[in-house]
Amino acid sequence: MSRVLVAPSILSGDFAKMGETVANVERWGADLVHCDVMDGVFVPNITFGMPMIKAIRPYTKLPLDVHLMITEPEKYVERFCDAGADYVTFHPEASKDARDALLKIKAKGVKCGLVVNPDKDFSLVEDYMDLVDMIVLMGVFPGFGGQSYIESVSDNIAFFAKKIKESGRNILLELDGGVTQQNAEKFRSLGITVLVAGSATFKAEDPAQAIKVIGG
Repeated sequence: MSRVLVAPSILSGDFAKMGETVANVERWGADLVHCDVMDGVFVPNITFGMPMIKAIRPYTKLPLDVHLMITEPEKYVERFCDAGADYVTFHPEASKDARDALLKIKAKGVKCGLVVNPDKDFSLVEDYMDLVDMIVLMGVFPGFGGQSYIESVSDNIAFFAKKIKESGRNILLELDGGVTQQNAEKFRSLGITVLVAGSATFKAEDPAQAIKVIGG
């Protein structure tokens, strides 16, 4: 089983020292920096927006993996790209025109993706498999960090991994939510290629070792 990419979520970092936080993520050996953008409408929490992405961009060479939990993401995706995002993903049910939003991201030379909540299935992304560079499966319902993994999502992981293989395209399959050092091996065996690890990284006694364990 090959190593997977690890993307610590800065939602679990110190917001008063976010530049330092992002620099640490790179120093600890992570592969991406996961940025959770919430608008208080699509999800019941507010985090940060384009200014934060722009502010942290100079502090790391790692790709910024920006997960938009916002309504009508098509209005904002280009601005997130311009702020320094390397991946922009969003929830298709929050968009009035998901294909248009994906095309806007790709036109900026940025990788695009869609996010699937635990109560949604493959039909949500099926029509966009020709475009996406990443599919994100939520292991929890989005809005807050530190939640426990919803076990029923494991069936989704195996199914999505199969569909990606059948597509013949190089699509990353990311799991966001509930990832720990203890359960990461299971997700790797099911076909996940990127693991988001917020609390599991930032609350670990040795974050670098945690990232190493989670990545495999």
